[in-house]
Amino acid sequence: MLSTKEVPSLSSLFSAFASITASIMFLQSMVYQILPHQVRDYLISILRNLIFKAHTPTQIAFVFDKESAFGGLNQIYEAASVYLQTLRGPGNKRLNVSKSLKEKGLIIRLETGETVTDSYDGMELQWRFVCSRSEEDRDSPGRGGGGNRQCYELSFHNEDEGKVCDSYIPFVLDSAKTIREERRVLKMHTYSPSSGMNWQSVNLDHPATFETVAMDVKKKTKIMEDLNRFVKRKEFYKKVGRAWKRGYLLYGPPGTGKSSLVAAMANHLKFDIYDLQLANVRRDSELRRLLLATGNRSILVIEDIDCSVNLPDRLHGGEEKKSDPQYDKNSINGTSLTLSGLLNFVDGLWSSCGDERIIIFTTNHKERLDPALLRPGRMDMHIHMGYCTYEAFKQLASNYLEISGDHHHLYGEIQGLLEETPVTPAQVAEEMMKDEDAESALEGLVDLLKQKKMKGDECDHAKVDEKKWQIC
Repeated sequence: MLSTKEVPSLSSLFSAFASITASIMFLQSMVYQILPHQVRDYLISILRNLIFKAHTPTQIAFVFDKESAFGGLNQIYEAASVYLQTLRGPGNKRLNVSKSLKEKGLIIRLETGETVTDSYDGMELQWRFVCSRSEEDRDSPGRGGGGNRQCYELSFHNEDEGKVCDSYIPFVLDSAKTIREERRVLKMHTYSPSSGMNWQSVNLDHPATFETVAMDVKKKTKIMEDLNRFVKRKEFYKKVGRAWKRGYLLYGPPGTGKSSLVAAMANHLKFDIYDLQLANVRRDSELRRLLLATGNRSILVIEDIDCSVNLPDRLHGGEEKKSDPQYDKNSINGTSLTLSGLLNFVDGLWSSCGDERIIIFTTNHKERLDPALLRPGRMDMHIHMGYCTYEAFKQLASNYLEISGDHHHLYGEIQGLLEETPVTPAQVAEEMMKDEDAESALEGLVDLLKQKKMKGDECDHAKVDEKKWQIC
C-alpha cells in the first residue's frame, strides 16, 4: 500500500492541471501566430480524418429479408437460400436439412445464427442467417406475419460495396438459377375437361436422352444445336420483334421414336412438357385459356395433329361447312375449335403470352396436314423420323445389349438387311428385349429382318402380277 506521503495532494494535482492547460494555450497561440491559416486548416483536417477513420467501422452489412418491401418473395433472399447450399464452413455446427418429394436431393440450409464465408474476386464475404421474433417487427417491411422475420446478412469491407452490388449479387442470382435447373424435377402436364378445366401434372421420369435416342447422329447433332441456339437468343428475338418460341414438326411412321425424341428434348433443356389432346378442347377460347396457363421454359406437344380432331374451317371440305350459318355463328362466338384459332395459338398474338416455349406437332402423315400449318414461321424445323438405319441400330444395340462399336460378326448382315427392309426402331428394340443374351437377340433380329424382307418381296411380286393381269 502507498504511504500517505506518496499520495499526491489535491493542491499538487490542481497545479499540474493548470500548468498543462497553460502550456496548451501557449502552443495554440504560437501556432495561430506563426502558421498561416491555410496550413492550420490542412493540419486540422488531417487530424480529424485520422480520428474519424479510427472510429469508423471497416465492415458493413446488407440485409436481405425473406419478403420484399413491396410484398412478395425477395428474389435475392431466395437466391441466397439456394446458393449457400454449396458453401460449408468448418465452423458450421448446426445445419437445417430437409427433403420433399419434388426435390432430387437433400436441401441443406444454415440454421439461425450460423455463418459461412465466401470468397469472390479477391473479396471475403460473410453470410449469416437470422430468424428473429419481435413485436416491433410486426408492421415493418420485409417481416412475416406474427412478427417473424427471416433474413440473410451479408457482411463485407466497406470499400467493396460497389463490386458487391455490381458483380457479386448478380453472380449469386445466376448461380442459384443454374443450381435450380440442375435439381429441377421435370413435370408432365395433361389436360382433361373432367379435371376442372386445369392442367394436371405428374413427375416426368422418362429416361430418354440424346445419347440414347436411336436416330442418325448428324440429325441429332443438328437438333441439339438448334435447341441450344434457341435458349441463348432471348435478346435476338426481342430485337427482331418475334415471340421467344420455336416450332417443330415430327413426322414419320408409328414407332420411329417421336415420343422418345420429345422426352430427350425436355431432358436436354430441363423443360416441362404440356401434352395437349385437341380432341379434349371444344372451343378457341378454351385453347387460349390453356395457353395462358402453361409455364415458361416448357414444351407444348400436340400429337397426331392430322387425326386428333377435325378442324372445321380449312381442313377437308371446310368450304361447305363455312356456308352453314350455324357454323359461322359458332366460330364467331368462339363456341368451336377452328383451324384459325389453332394458328393464332401457334404464331398469332396469343403465342407471345410467355417466353422460352417450344411447340411440337407430331403426325404419321405429313401430306394430310393443311398447308397453313406448314407455312414458314409456324413450324420452324421439320424432322423426319424414318425407319431404322444402321446408325440407329447400333445405338439400340448399345442401349439394350451393351454392345459398342460395329465389330460383331452379325453386323454386316444386319446392315445389308436394314438397307433393304423397312423396320421401325420400336420393332428392333422389341426384338432385342426378347433375350438377355446378345448373340441370341441379334440372331432373332436377323430372322425378323429376313421374314419382313421375304414378305416385302412377295408383295412386290403380287403387285407386278396384278399389273400384268390388268394389261391382259
